[in-house]
Amino acid sequence: MDDDDLEMLERELPALSRVSRFARGLVNIPWFANLGEPMTPGARAAAQRYIDGLGFADAEIAILVDWQDAADAAENIDWHLPAWEAEELLRTDLTARALELLSEEALQLAMTLVAERVSEPAKEAMEQASYIWDMEDDGARQLAVGAAVQAAHQAALTLICATDPDFDAETHPFAAKFKLFEFGRWPVGIVGSSFNVF
Repeated sequence: MDDDDLEMLERELPALSRVSRFARGLVNIPWFANLGEPMTPGARAAAQRYIDGLGFADAEIAILVDWQDAADAAENIDWHLPAWEAEELLRTDLTARALELLSEEALQLAMTLVAERVSEPAKEAMEQASYIWDMEDDGARQLAVGAAVQAAHQAALTLICATDPDFDAETHPFAAKFKLFEFGRWPVGIVGSSFNVF
């Protein structure tokens, strides 16, 4: 290992440490524990921060009250909708910022760690929620778990970028979206003028 390698490692350690702590905490999130319940003020505030930050301040928060509504909303999302495109632009920007702070290999390692740590707890929680709701639609369960994995990746990108003192992860829409999962919700997506949250 030469001086350049050591310098790179030293530069990458703060971001990798943040992601490692985040990944270890993923098992403690109450994944899908409050589906269909009335929103707490904290969850409502996170939902509003997400839609405001994404540029859809006029969207209304729509609480989905059962699995059929959530499955229908998730399965009918057009991946060319403006909200999806806005998320993709944010993800692309965060990835570019992250690659200024980490090597491509380190970023891939961090994202793999997050995927490994989120998948199993989210699947287990979804199995429990499915049992409680008597829901047998495997496609809807996979969509919900996939949304949790995606949100964890997005949140990890914000944490990596937060090692730059000029970047504010707290107010980023992806932090707010992940917060909704921390509240036990499933933010299904923005369609038209509604932000569907189960």
